[in-house]
Amino acid sequence: MPRISMTQDNLNDRNAEFQQAPLSKPVFLNSVPKSGTHLLRNILRMFVPVAQQYHDDFIQIPNLRQHSRALHPDNPKLSWGHLLFSDESALATSLSHQILLVRDPHTWVLARARFFLSENFDGNLAHLRTRQYSAGELMNMMIFGIHGKAPTMYDIYTHNAAAWLGTGVKLYRYEDLVSHLKDLNSQRAEAYFVQLLTDCGIGVPDDWRARVIIGSDKAQSGTARDNLQVDDSRLPEELPDMQKKLVEYALPGLRALLGYA
Repeated sequence: MPRISMTQDNLNDRNAEFQQAPLSKPVFLNSVPKSGTHLLRNILRMFVPVAQQYHDDFIQIPNLRQHSRALHPDNPKLSWGHLLFSDESALATSLSHQILLVRDPHTWVLARARFFLSENFDGNLAHLRTRQYSAGELMNMMIFGIHGKAPTMYDIYTHNAAAWLGTGVKLYRYEDLVSHLKDLNSQRAEAYFVQLLTDCGIGVPDDWRARVIIGSDKAQSGTARDNLQVDDSRLPEELPDMQKKLVEYALPGLRALLGYA
């Protein structure tokens, strides 16, 4: 699997500032890669005892058997990963609260491209950082994949998102999470985070806002856009119309399925 370099956060230490209630059932945070995984994970780490947080690895199909203990109900943990849907993954997560975090495919294309261009990503794709590739070529590689090197958008969203729907997972959208973080004192934000914690089987403490503020601090996320070492000046801030059409061509109906259209 590709290697990702990140600086160490201090959230385990910050966790000690709050009284923590133990989990009674495993919680698994599943996500489409580049959909705000670290943001959601760091927020929820502020509500779970450190001893019940599984930091050994991101759980994925290649290492599922090695780390399946994180999902065992006899020793409940908060764990996270990019786990595609299969018979093994469905069985492994069947006794867990499972959150599925997705991102608008339009912004995902750009987020994935920025990450591939960053110094933080080591997936034998360093040549993409050269100026020989145009923005259009880079964005199309994110949509249609790179033969033998990077999966297509269709494969990722099919197996990491769509195939999980209707199985009992709780679907959350990155954009909703960010929107409520920007308006954290509102009643809408309170309802959102109460529901998120409830879906994770976590009680809602009176100091939930303080915990969310600490966990959502961008400085604590090595993969946040602001912390990536990347020259992304080739890429636009918004996906161009042609690439939006290509997303619809590659995955017709996906945005509507996930609640974006």
